[in-house]
Amino acid sequence: MRTIVIWCPDWPIVAAEIVDGYPAQEPVAVLHANRVLVASPAAREEGVRRGLRKREAQGRCPHLIVLEHDPGRDMLAFEPVLAAVEAIAAGVEALRPGACALAARGPARYYRGEADAAERIVEHIAQQCGVEAQAGIAEGTFAAGLAARAGVLVPDGETAGFLSGLSIAAIGRPNLVDLLRRLGIHTLGEFAALPGADVLDRFGFDAALAHRLAGGRDERPLAPRRMPPDLDVSETFDEPIERIDAAAFAARALAERLHDRLGAHGLACTRLAIEAMTETGEELVRTWRHDGLLSVNAVADRLRWQLEGWLRNIPNRSGDQSNGRRPGAITRLRLVPEGVVEHLGLQPGLWGEAGEERDRAHRAMTRVQGLLGPDAVLTAVLDGGRADQSRIRLVAWGDERAARGTEAPWPGRIPGPSPATVYPEPLPAEVVDENGEVVGVSGRLELTGTPRSLRLNGEESGIKAWAGPWPVDERWWDEEEAQRKARFQILTEDERAYLAVLRNGAWFMEALYD
Repeated sequence: MRTIVIWCPDWPIVAAEIVDGYPAQEPVAVLHANRVLVASPAAREEGVRRGLRKREAQGRCPHLIVLEHDPGRDMLAFEPVLAAVEAIAAGVEALRPGACALAARGPARYYRGEADAAERIVEHIAQQCGVEAQAGIAEGTFAAGLAARAGVLVPDGETAGFLSGLSIAAIGRPNLVDLLRRLGIHTLGEFAALPGADVLDRFGFDAALAHRLAGGRDERPLAPRRMPPDLDVSETFDEPIERIDAAAFAARALAERLHDRLGAHGLACTRLAIEAMTETGEELVRTWRHDGLLSVNAVADRLRWQLEGWLRNIPNRSGDQSNGRRPGAITRLRLVPEGVVEHLGLQPGLWGEAGEERDRAHRAMTRVQGLLGPDAVLTAVLDGGRADQSRIRLVAWGDERAARGTEAPWPGRIPGPSPATVYPEPLPAEVVDENGEVVGVSGRLELTGTPRSLRLNGEESGIKAWAGPWPVDERWWDEEEAQRKARFQILTEDERAYLAVLRNGAWFMEALYD
C-alpha cells in the first residue's frame, strides 16, 4: 500500500520547547540511558552527536542544555500535529511521538497527486502548529518513514530500488546489524538479496521480518485478520475523568483487560484504536501503530499519553490554543484492536513475552533474598581476565552488574575463539613426548620435548596438533599466591580440542573446545 509518513525532525527537542519552554535554537540534547538520543541543530554544530555519553557531549559543548527523555511530554506536544493532519486527511495512525502515517490513495485522489497531497499536509502543519515537518511516500510504512527522513517521494514501484542503497543500520536492530556487518552485508539491498528461508533458519523470526522490510515488502507477512466483535474492551465512568492520575489508573486496568482477552484467542495487537466520549458528547478517536507486538505496558503507555494529550490544554508553537483545547472530561473509554496477528510460533523471552513477567521474576528473587540472605541468589558477570574460569564473577541479585577491566590489554589472555566447556575444577592430566617423559617448559619458554600423547582420566590419546606456550606470571608480588604457568591448545587424534595449562610442572585440562 502506498503510504505517506509525516516526520517532524528533532521532535523531543521541539516538544521540550512547546511544553516546558526550553529554547530549541540553543544547544539542547535529550538523553536516554545516559546517552544522547537527539541533539538540536546548534548542539550538532558543536559536535554533539546521537549516541554520545553525557560527559563526552558536555565536553564538546560545555554550555549544553541536557534534558531527560520524556515520551509523555513528546506525545502531549504531538497531539495538535495529529489533529492538524487529521483535519485534511482521514485515517491517521500515530507511529510514535513525532511521526504519523496514513494511506496515500485518498489524499492523492482528492488533491490530484501524491506530491500535492504531501505538500498540502506539510503546509497545514506549519500554519496550524508552527512546526517543521517532512513527508515521504513509498510502499509500506517502513520505506515511507525512511523516505520522510530523506524528504523523498519514491515513485510507484521503485521502493525496492530506493531501499537497496541504504545502510543496513536502517532496519533498527543493533544486534542483527552488527552480525550482518561482520558477515560482509552493509546495505539493505545486499540483505534483501539473501534467500528468505535461509534468513529465517539462521537468524530467526524477527530477522525474517527485517528481511522483508529490506526488500520493500510489507513488514507483516500476513494481512491482519479481522478481530471478532468481542475483542474490544470499554469502560464507562460514573464520575467523568478529568485528572491525569485517574486517567493513568484507568489506562492500566483497561490495557490488562485487552491483553487478557487477546491472549485467550492466541492473538497479539499491532494496531490499536483509542476511542473516548466526553461529557459534552464529543467523540475522540486516535489510532496507534507499532512495528512489533503491543504488550500490556505498551498499550497502557500509549493510552496514558493519549489521555494526557486530550485532557491537558497545550498551545502550539504559533500560540494558537484552538488545536490544544480541552474537549471536556471523559465519560467512556474503548480500546479496539484494529490489527491483530497470530501469537503462535513466536519465541518468548526467558521470563515471558510481557514486561510484567520479568517484574514477577524480579519480585520472586528479591523475596528469596529476603528470606535466605543476599547471597542466596547470584547472577554471573563476565569480567576481564586471562582465563575463562577466572573471568566469571558472581554478584548478588540486584547489585550492580557492570563488567570490570574487559577492555584492559591482559597480556597472556587466551586467544579466540573461547572454549565451549569450562571445567569447574581443572582435570589432572599428563602430556608426554615420544619417550614417555612428561613435557615441561624451561625458564626461556622452551619445551623439554615434543608433545606426542595426552593421558587424561586413565585414557591415552595421540596429539595431532598443539599451540603455545603462552606464559602467565600472576600475582608476582605475593609469595603465597604467586603462580607461574603456561597455557597450550591441544588437538588430539580423536578430534578433541583442549585448553591445557602447565602449572608448577603439573598438567591440567582447563576447558574443552566444541
